[in-house]
Amino acid sequence: MNALAATNRNFKLASRLLGLDSKLEKSLLIPFREIKVECTIPKDDGTLASFVGFRVQHDNARGPMKGGIRYHPEVEPDEVNALAQLMTWKTAVANIPYGGAKGGIGCDPSKLSISELERLTRVFTQKIHDLIGIHTDVPAPDMGTGPQTMAWILDEYSKFHGYSPAVVTGKPIDLGGSLGRDAATGRGVMFATEALLNEHGKSISGQRFVIQGFGNVGSWAAKLISEQGGKIVAVSDITGAIKNKDGIDIESLLNYTKEHRGVKGFDGAHPIDANSILVEDCDILIPAALGGVINRENANEIKAKFIIEAANHPTDPDADEILSKKGVVILPDIYANSGGVTVSYFEWVQNIQGFMWEEEKVNEELKTYMNRGFKNMKEMCKTHSCDLRMGAFTLGVNRVARATVLRGWGA
Repeated sequence: MNALAATNRNFKLASRLLGLDSKLEKSLLIPFREIKVECTIPKDDGTLASFVGFRVQHDNARGPMKGGIRYHPEVEPDEVNALAQLMTWKTAVANIPYGGAKGGIGCDPSKLSISELERLTRVFTQKIHDLIGIHTDVPAPDMGTGPQTMAWILDEYSKFHGYSPAVVTGKPIDLGGSLGRDAATGRGVMFATEALLNEHGKSISGQRFVIQGFGNVGSWAAKLISEQGGKIVAVSDITGAIKNKDGIDIESLLNYTKEHRGVKGFDGAHPIDANSILVEDCDILIPAALGGVINRENANEIKAKFIIEAANHPTDPDADEILSKKGVVILPDIYANSGGVTVSYFEWVQNIQGFMWEEEKVNEELKTYMNRGFKNMKEMCKTHSCDLRMGAFTLGVNRVARATVLRGWGA
């Protein structure tokens, strides 16, 4: 089942639990707008290259649409649609005044030079500048993009609309980015893990963690969890996977990956098959890479008691059922990885006010939002006698449905 089918399925299950009218259900599912543009640029060698860019704006009942822009060879409409819809429910679960959007360009950023990436970003912005905006749709970084990409979008957008730092989040600090934004998703994962474990009478300290994906989210989660006394026993990224049953020295690994661009070859752990990372023995598994990695083929072999979904849609519905029968507790992505969009909201607020916060305030506010989100999700679980995934979906869908009806948009 692809990401869009799985997301639609979870939405419909939540809709049934909430008893939504079929017309309202249909209107909530249909995207507000889908954009597909051709982006042709001159390459450094003088030849022309064309790429396809997408932006799906899913829902704006609760506020401006919000969502990342990814540069990846596999960016395609169904995936972008699924991720845009997930953002609608995620922002509602976090209770921040946004709707959902997502975008991307089908390209391999590793095969493009910095100047080519800049030209591609500026052309894409030229094509969509009148469809995004501070109170319309606020992009952010995602896979294959980062603060520099946001800086280019900000600059290009400002040529048409005047200087507008709040049009994107995840910017460099020097252009109005928020302190704490870089670590926000990983820090949110840590706060979410802490909240879940406290519910089960446990703490992070002494628990054994496996982290699949050591990019921005996985590396920050690893660093912050290890600082809380968690033991990271295995880690993987695109270069390979490593394991140390006594715990990996995360500070040393972070220094190593900066220099060597990956975990492969790190001498503080031994190499293992990257395909086995998800089924390594641990207490808590954190998938922090691509979607669909936990499926019916490997779900039965997973040994973790808890799964914290730091990636978007890492567990497919078949695996959900298998793991549920095994008693594995899954903390769903639309709550667990909402720290990034929450601090993006803080950045947007700071830009609009023209008043920047200290990092300590950003982190304190993030903890408040994550703890409140967990409490609200658990209340929905009790109300509807459902698991955490449906608790999160019913929470998000209910908030969007109420806003839709209150605005008079209910079909």
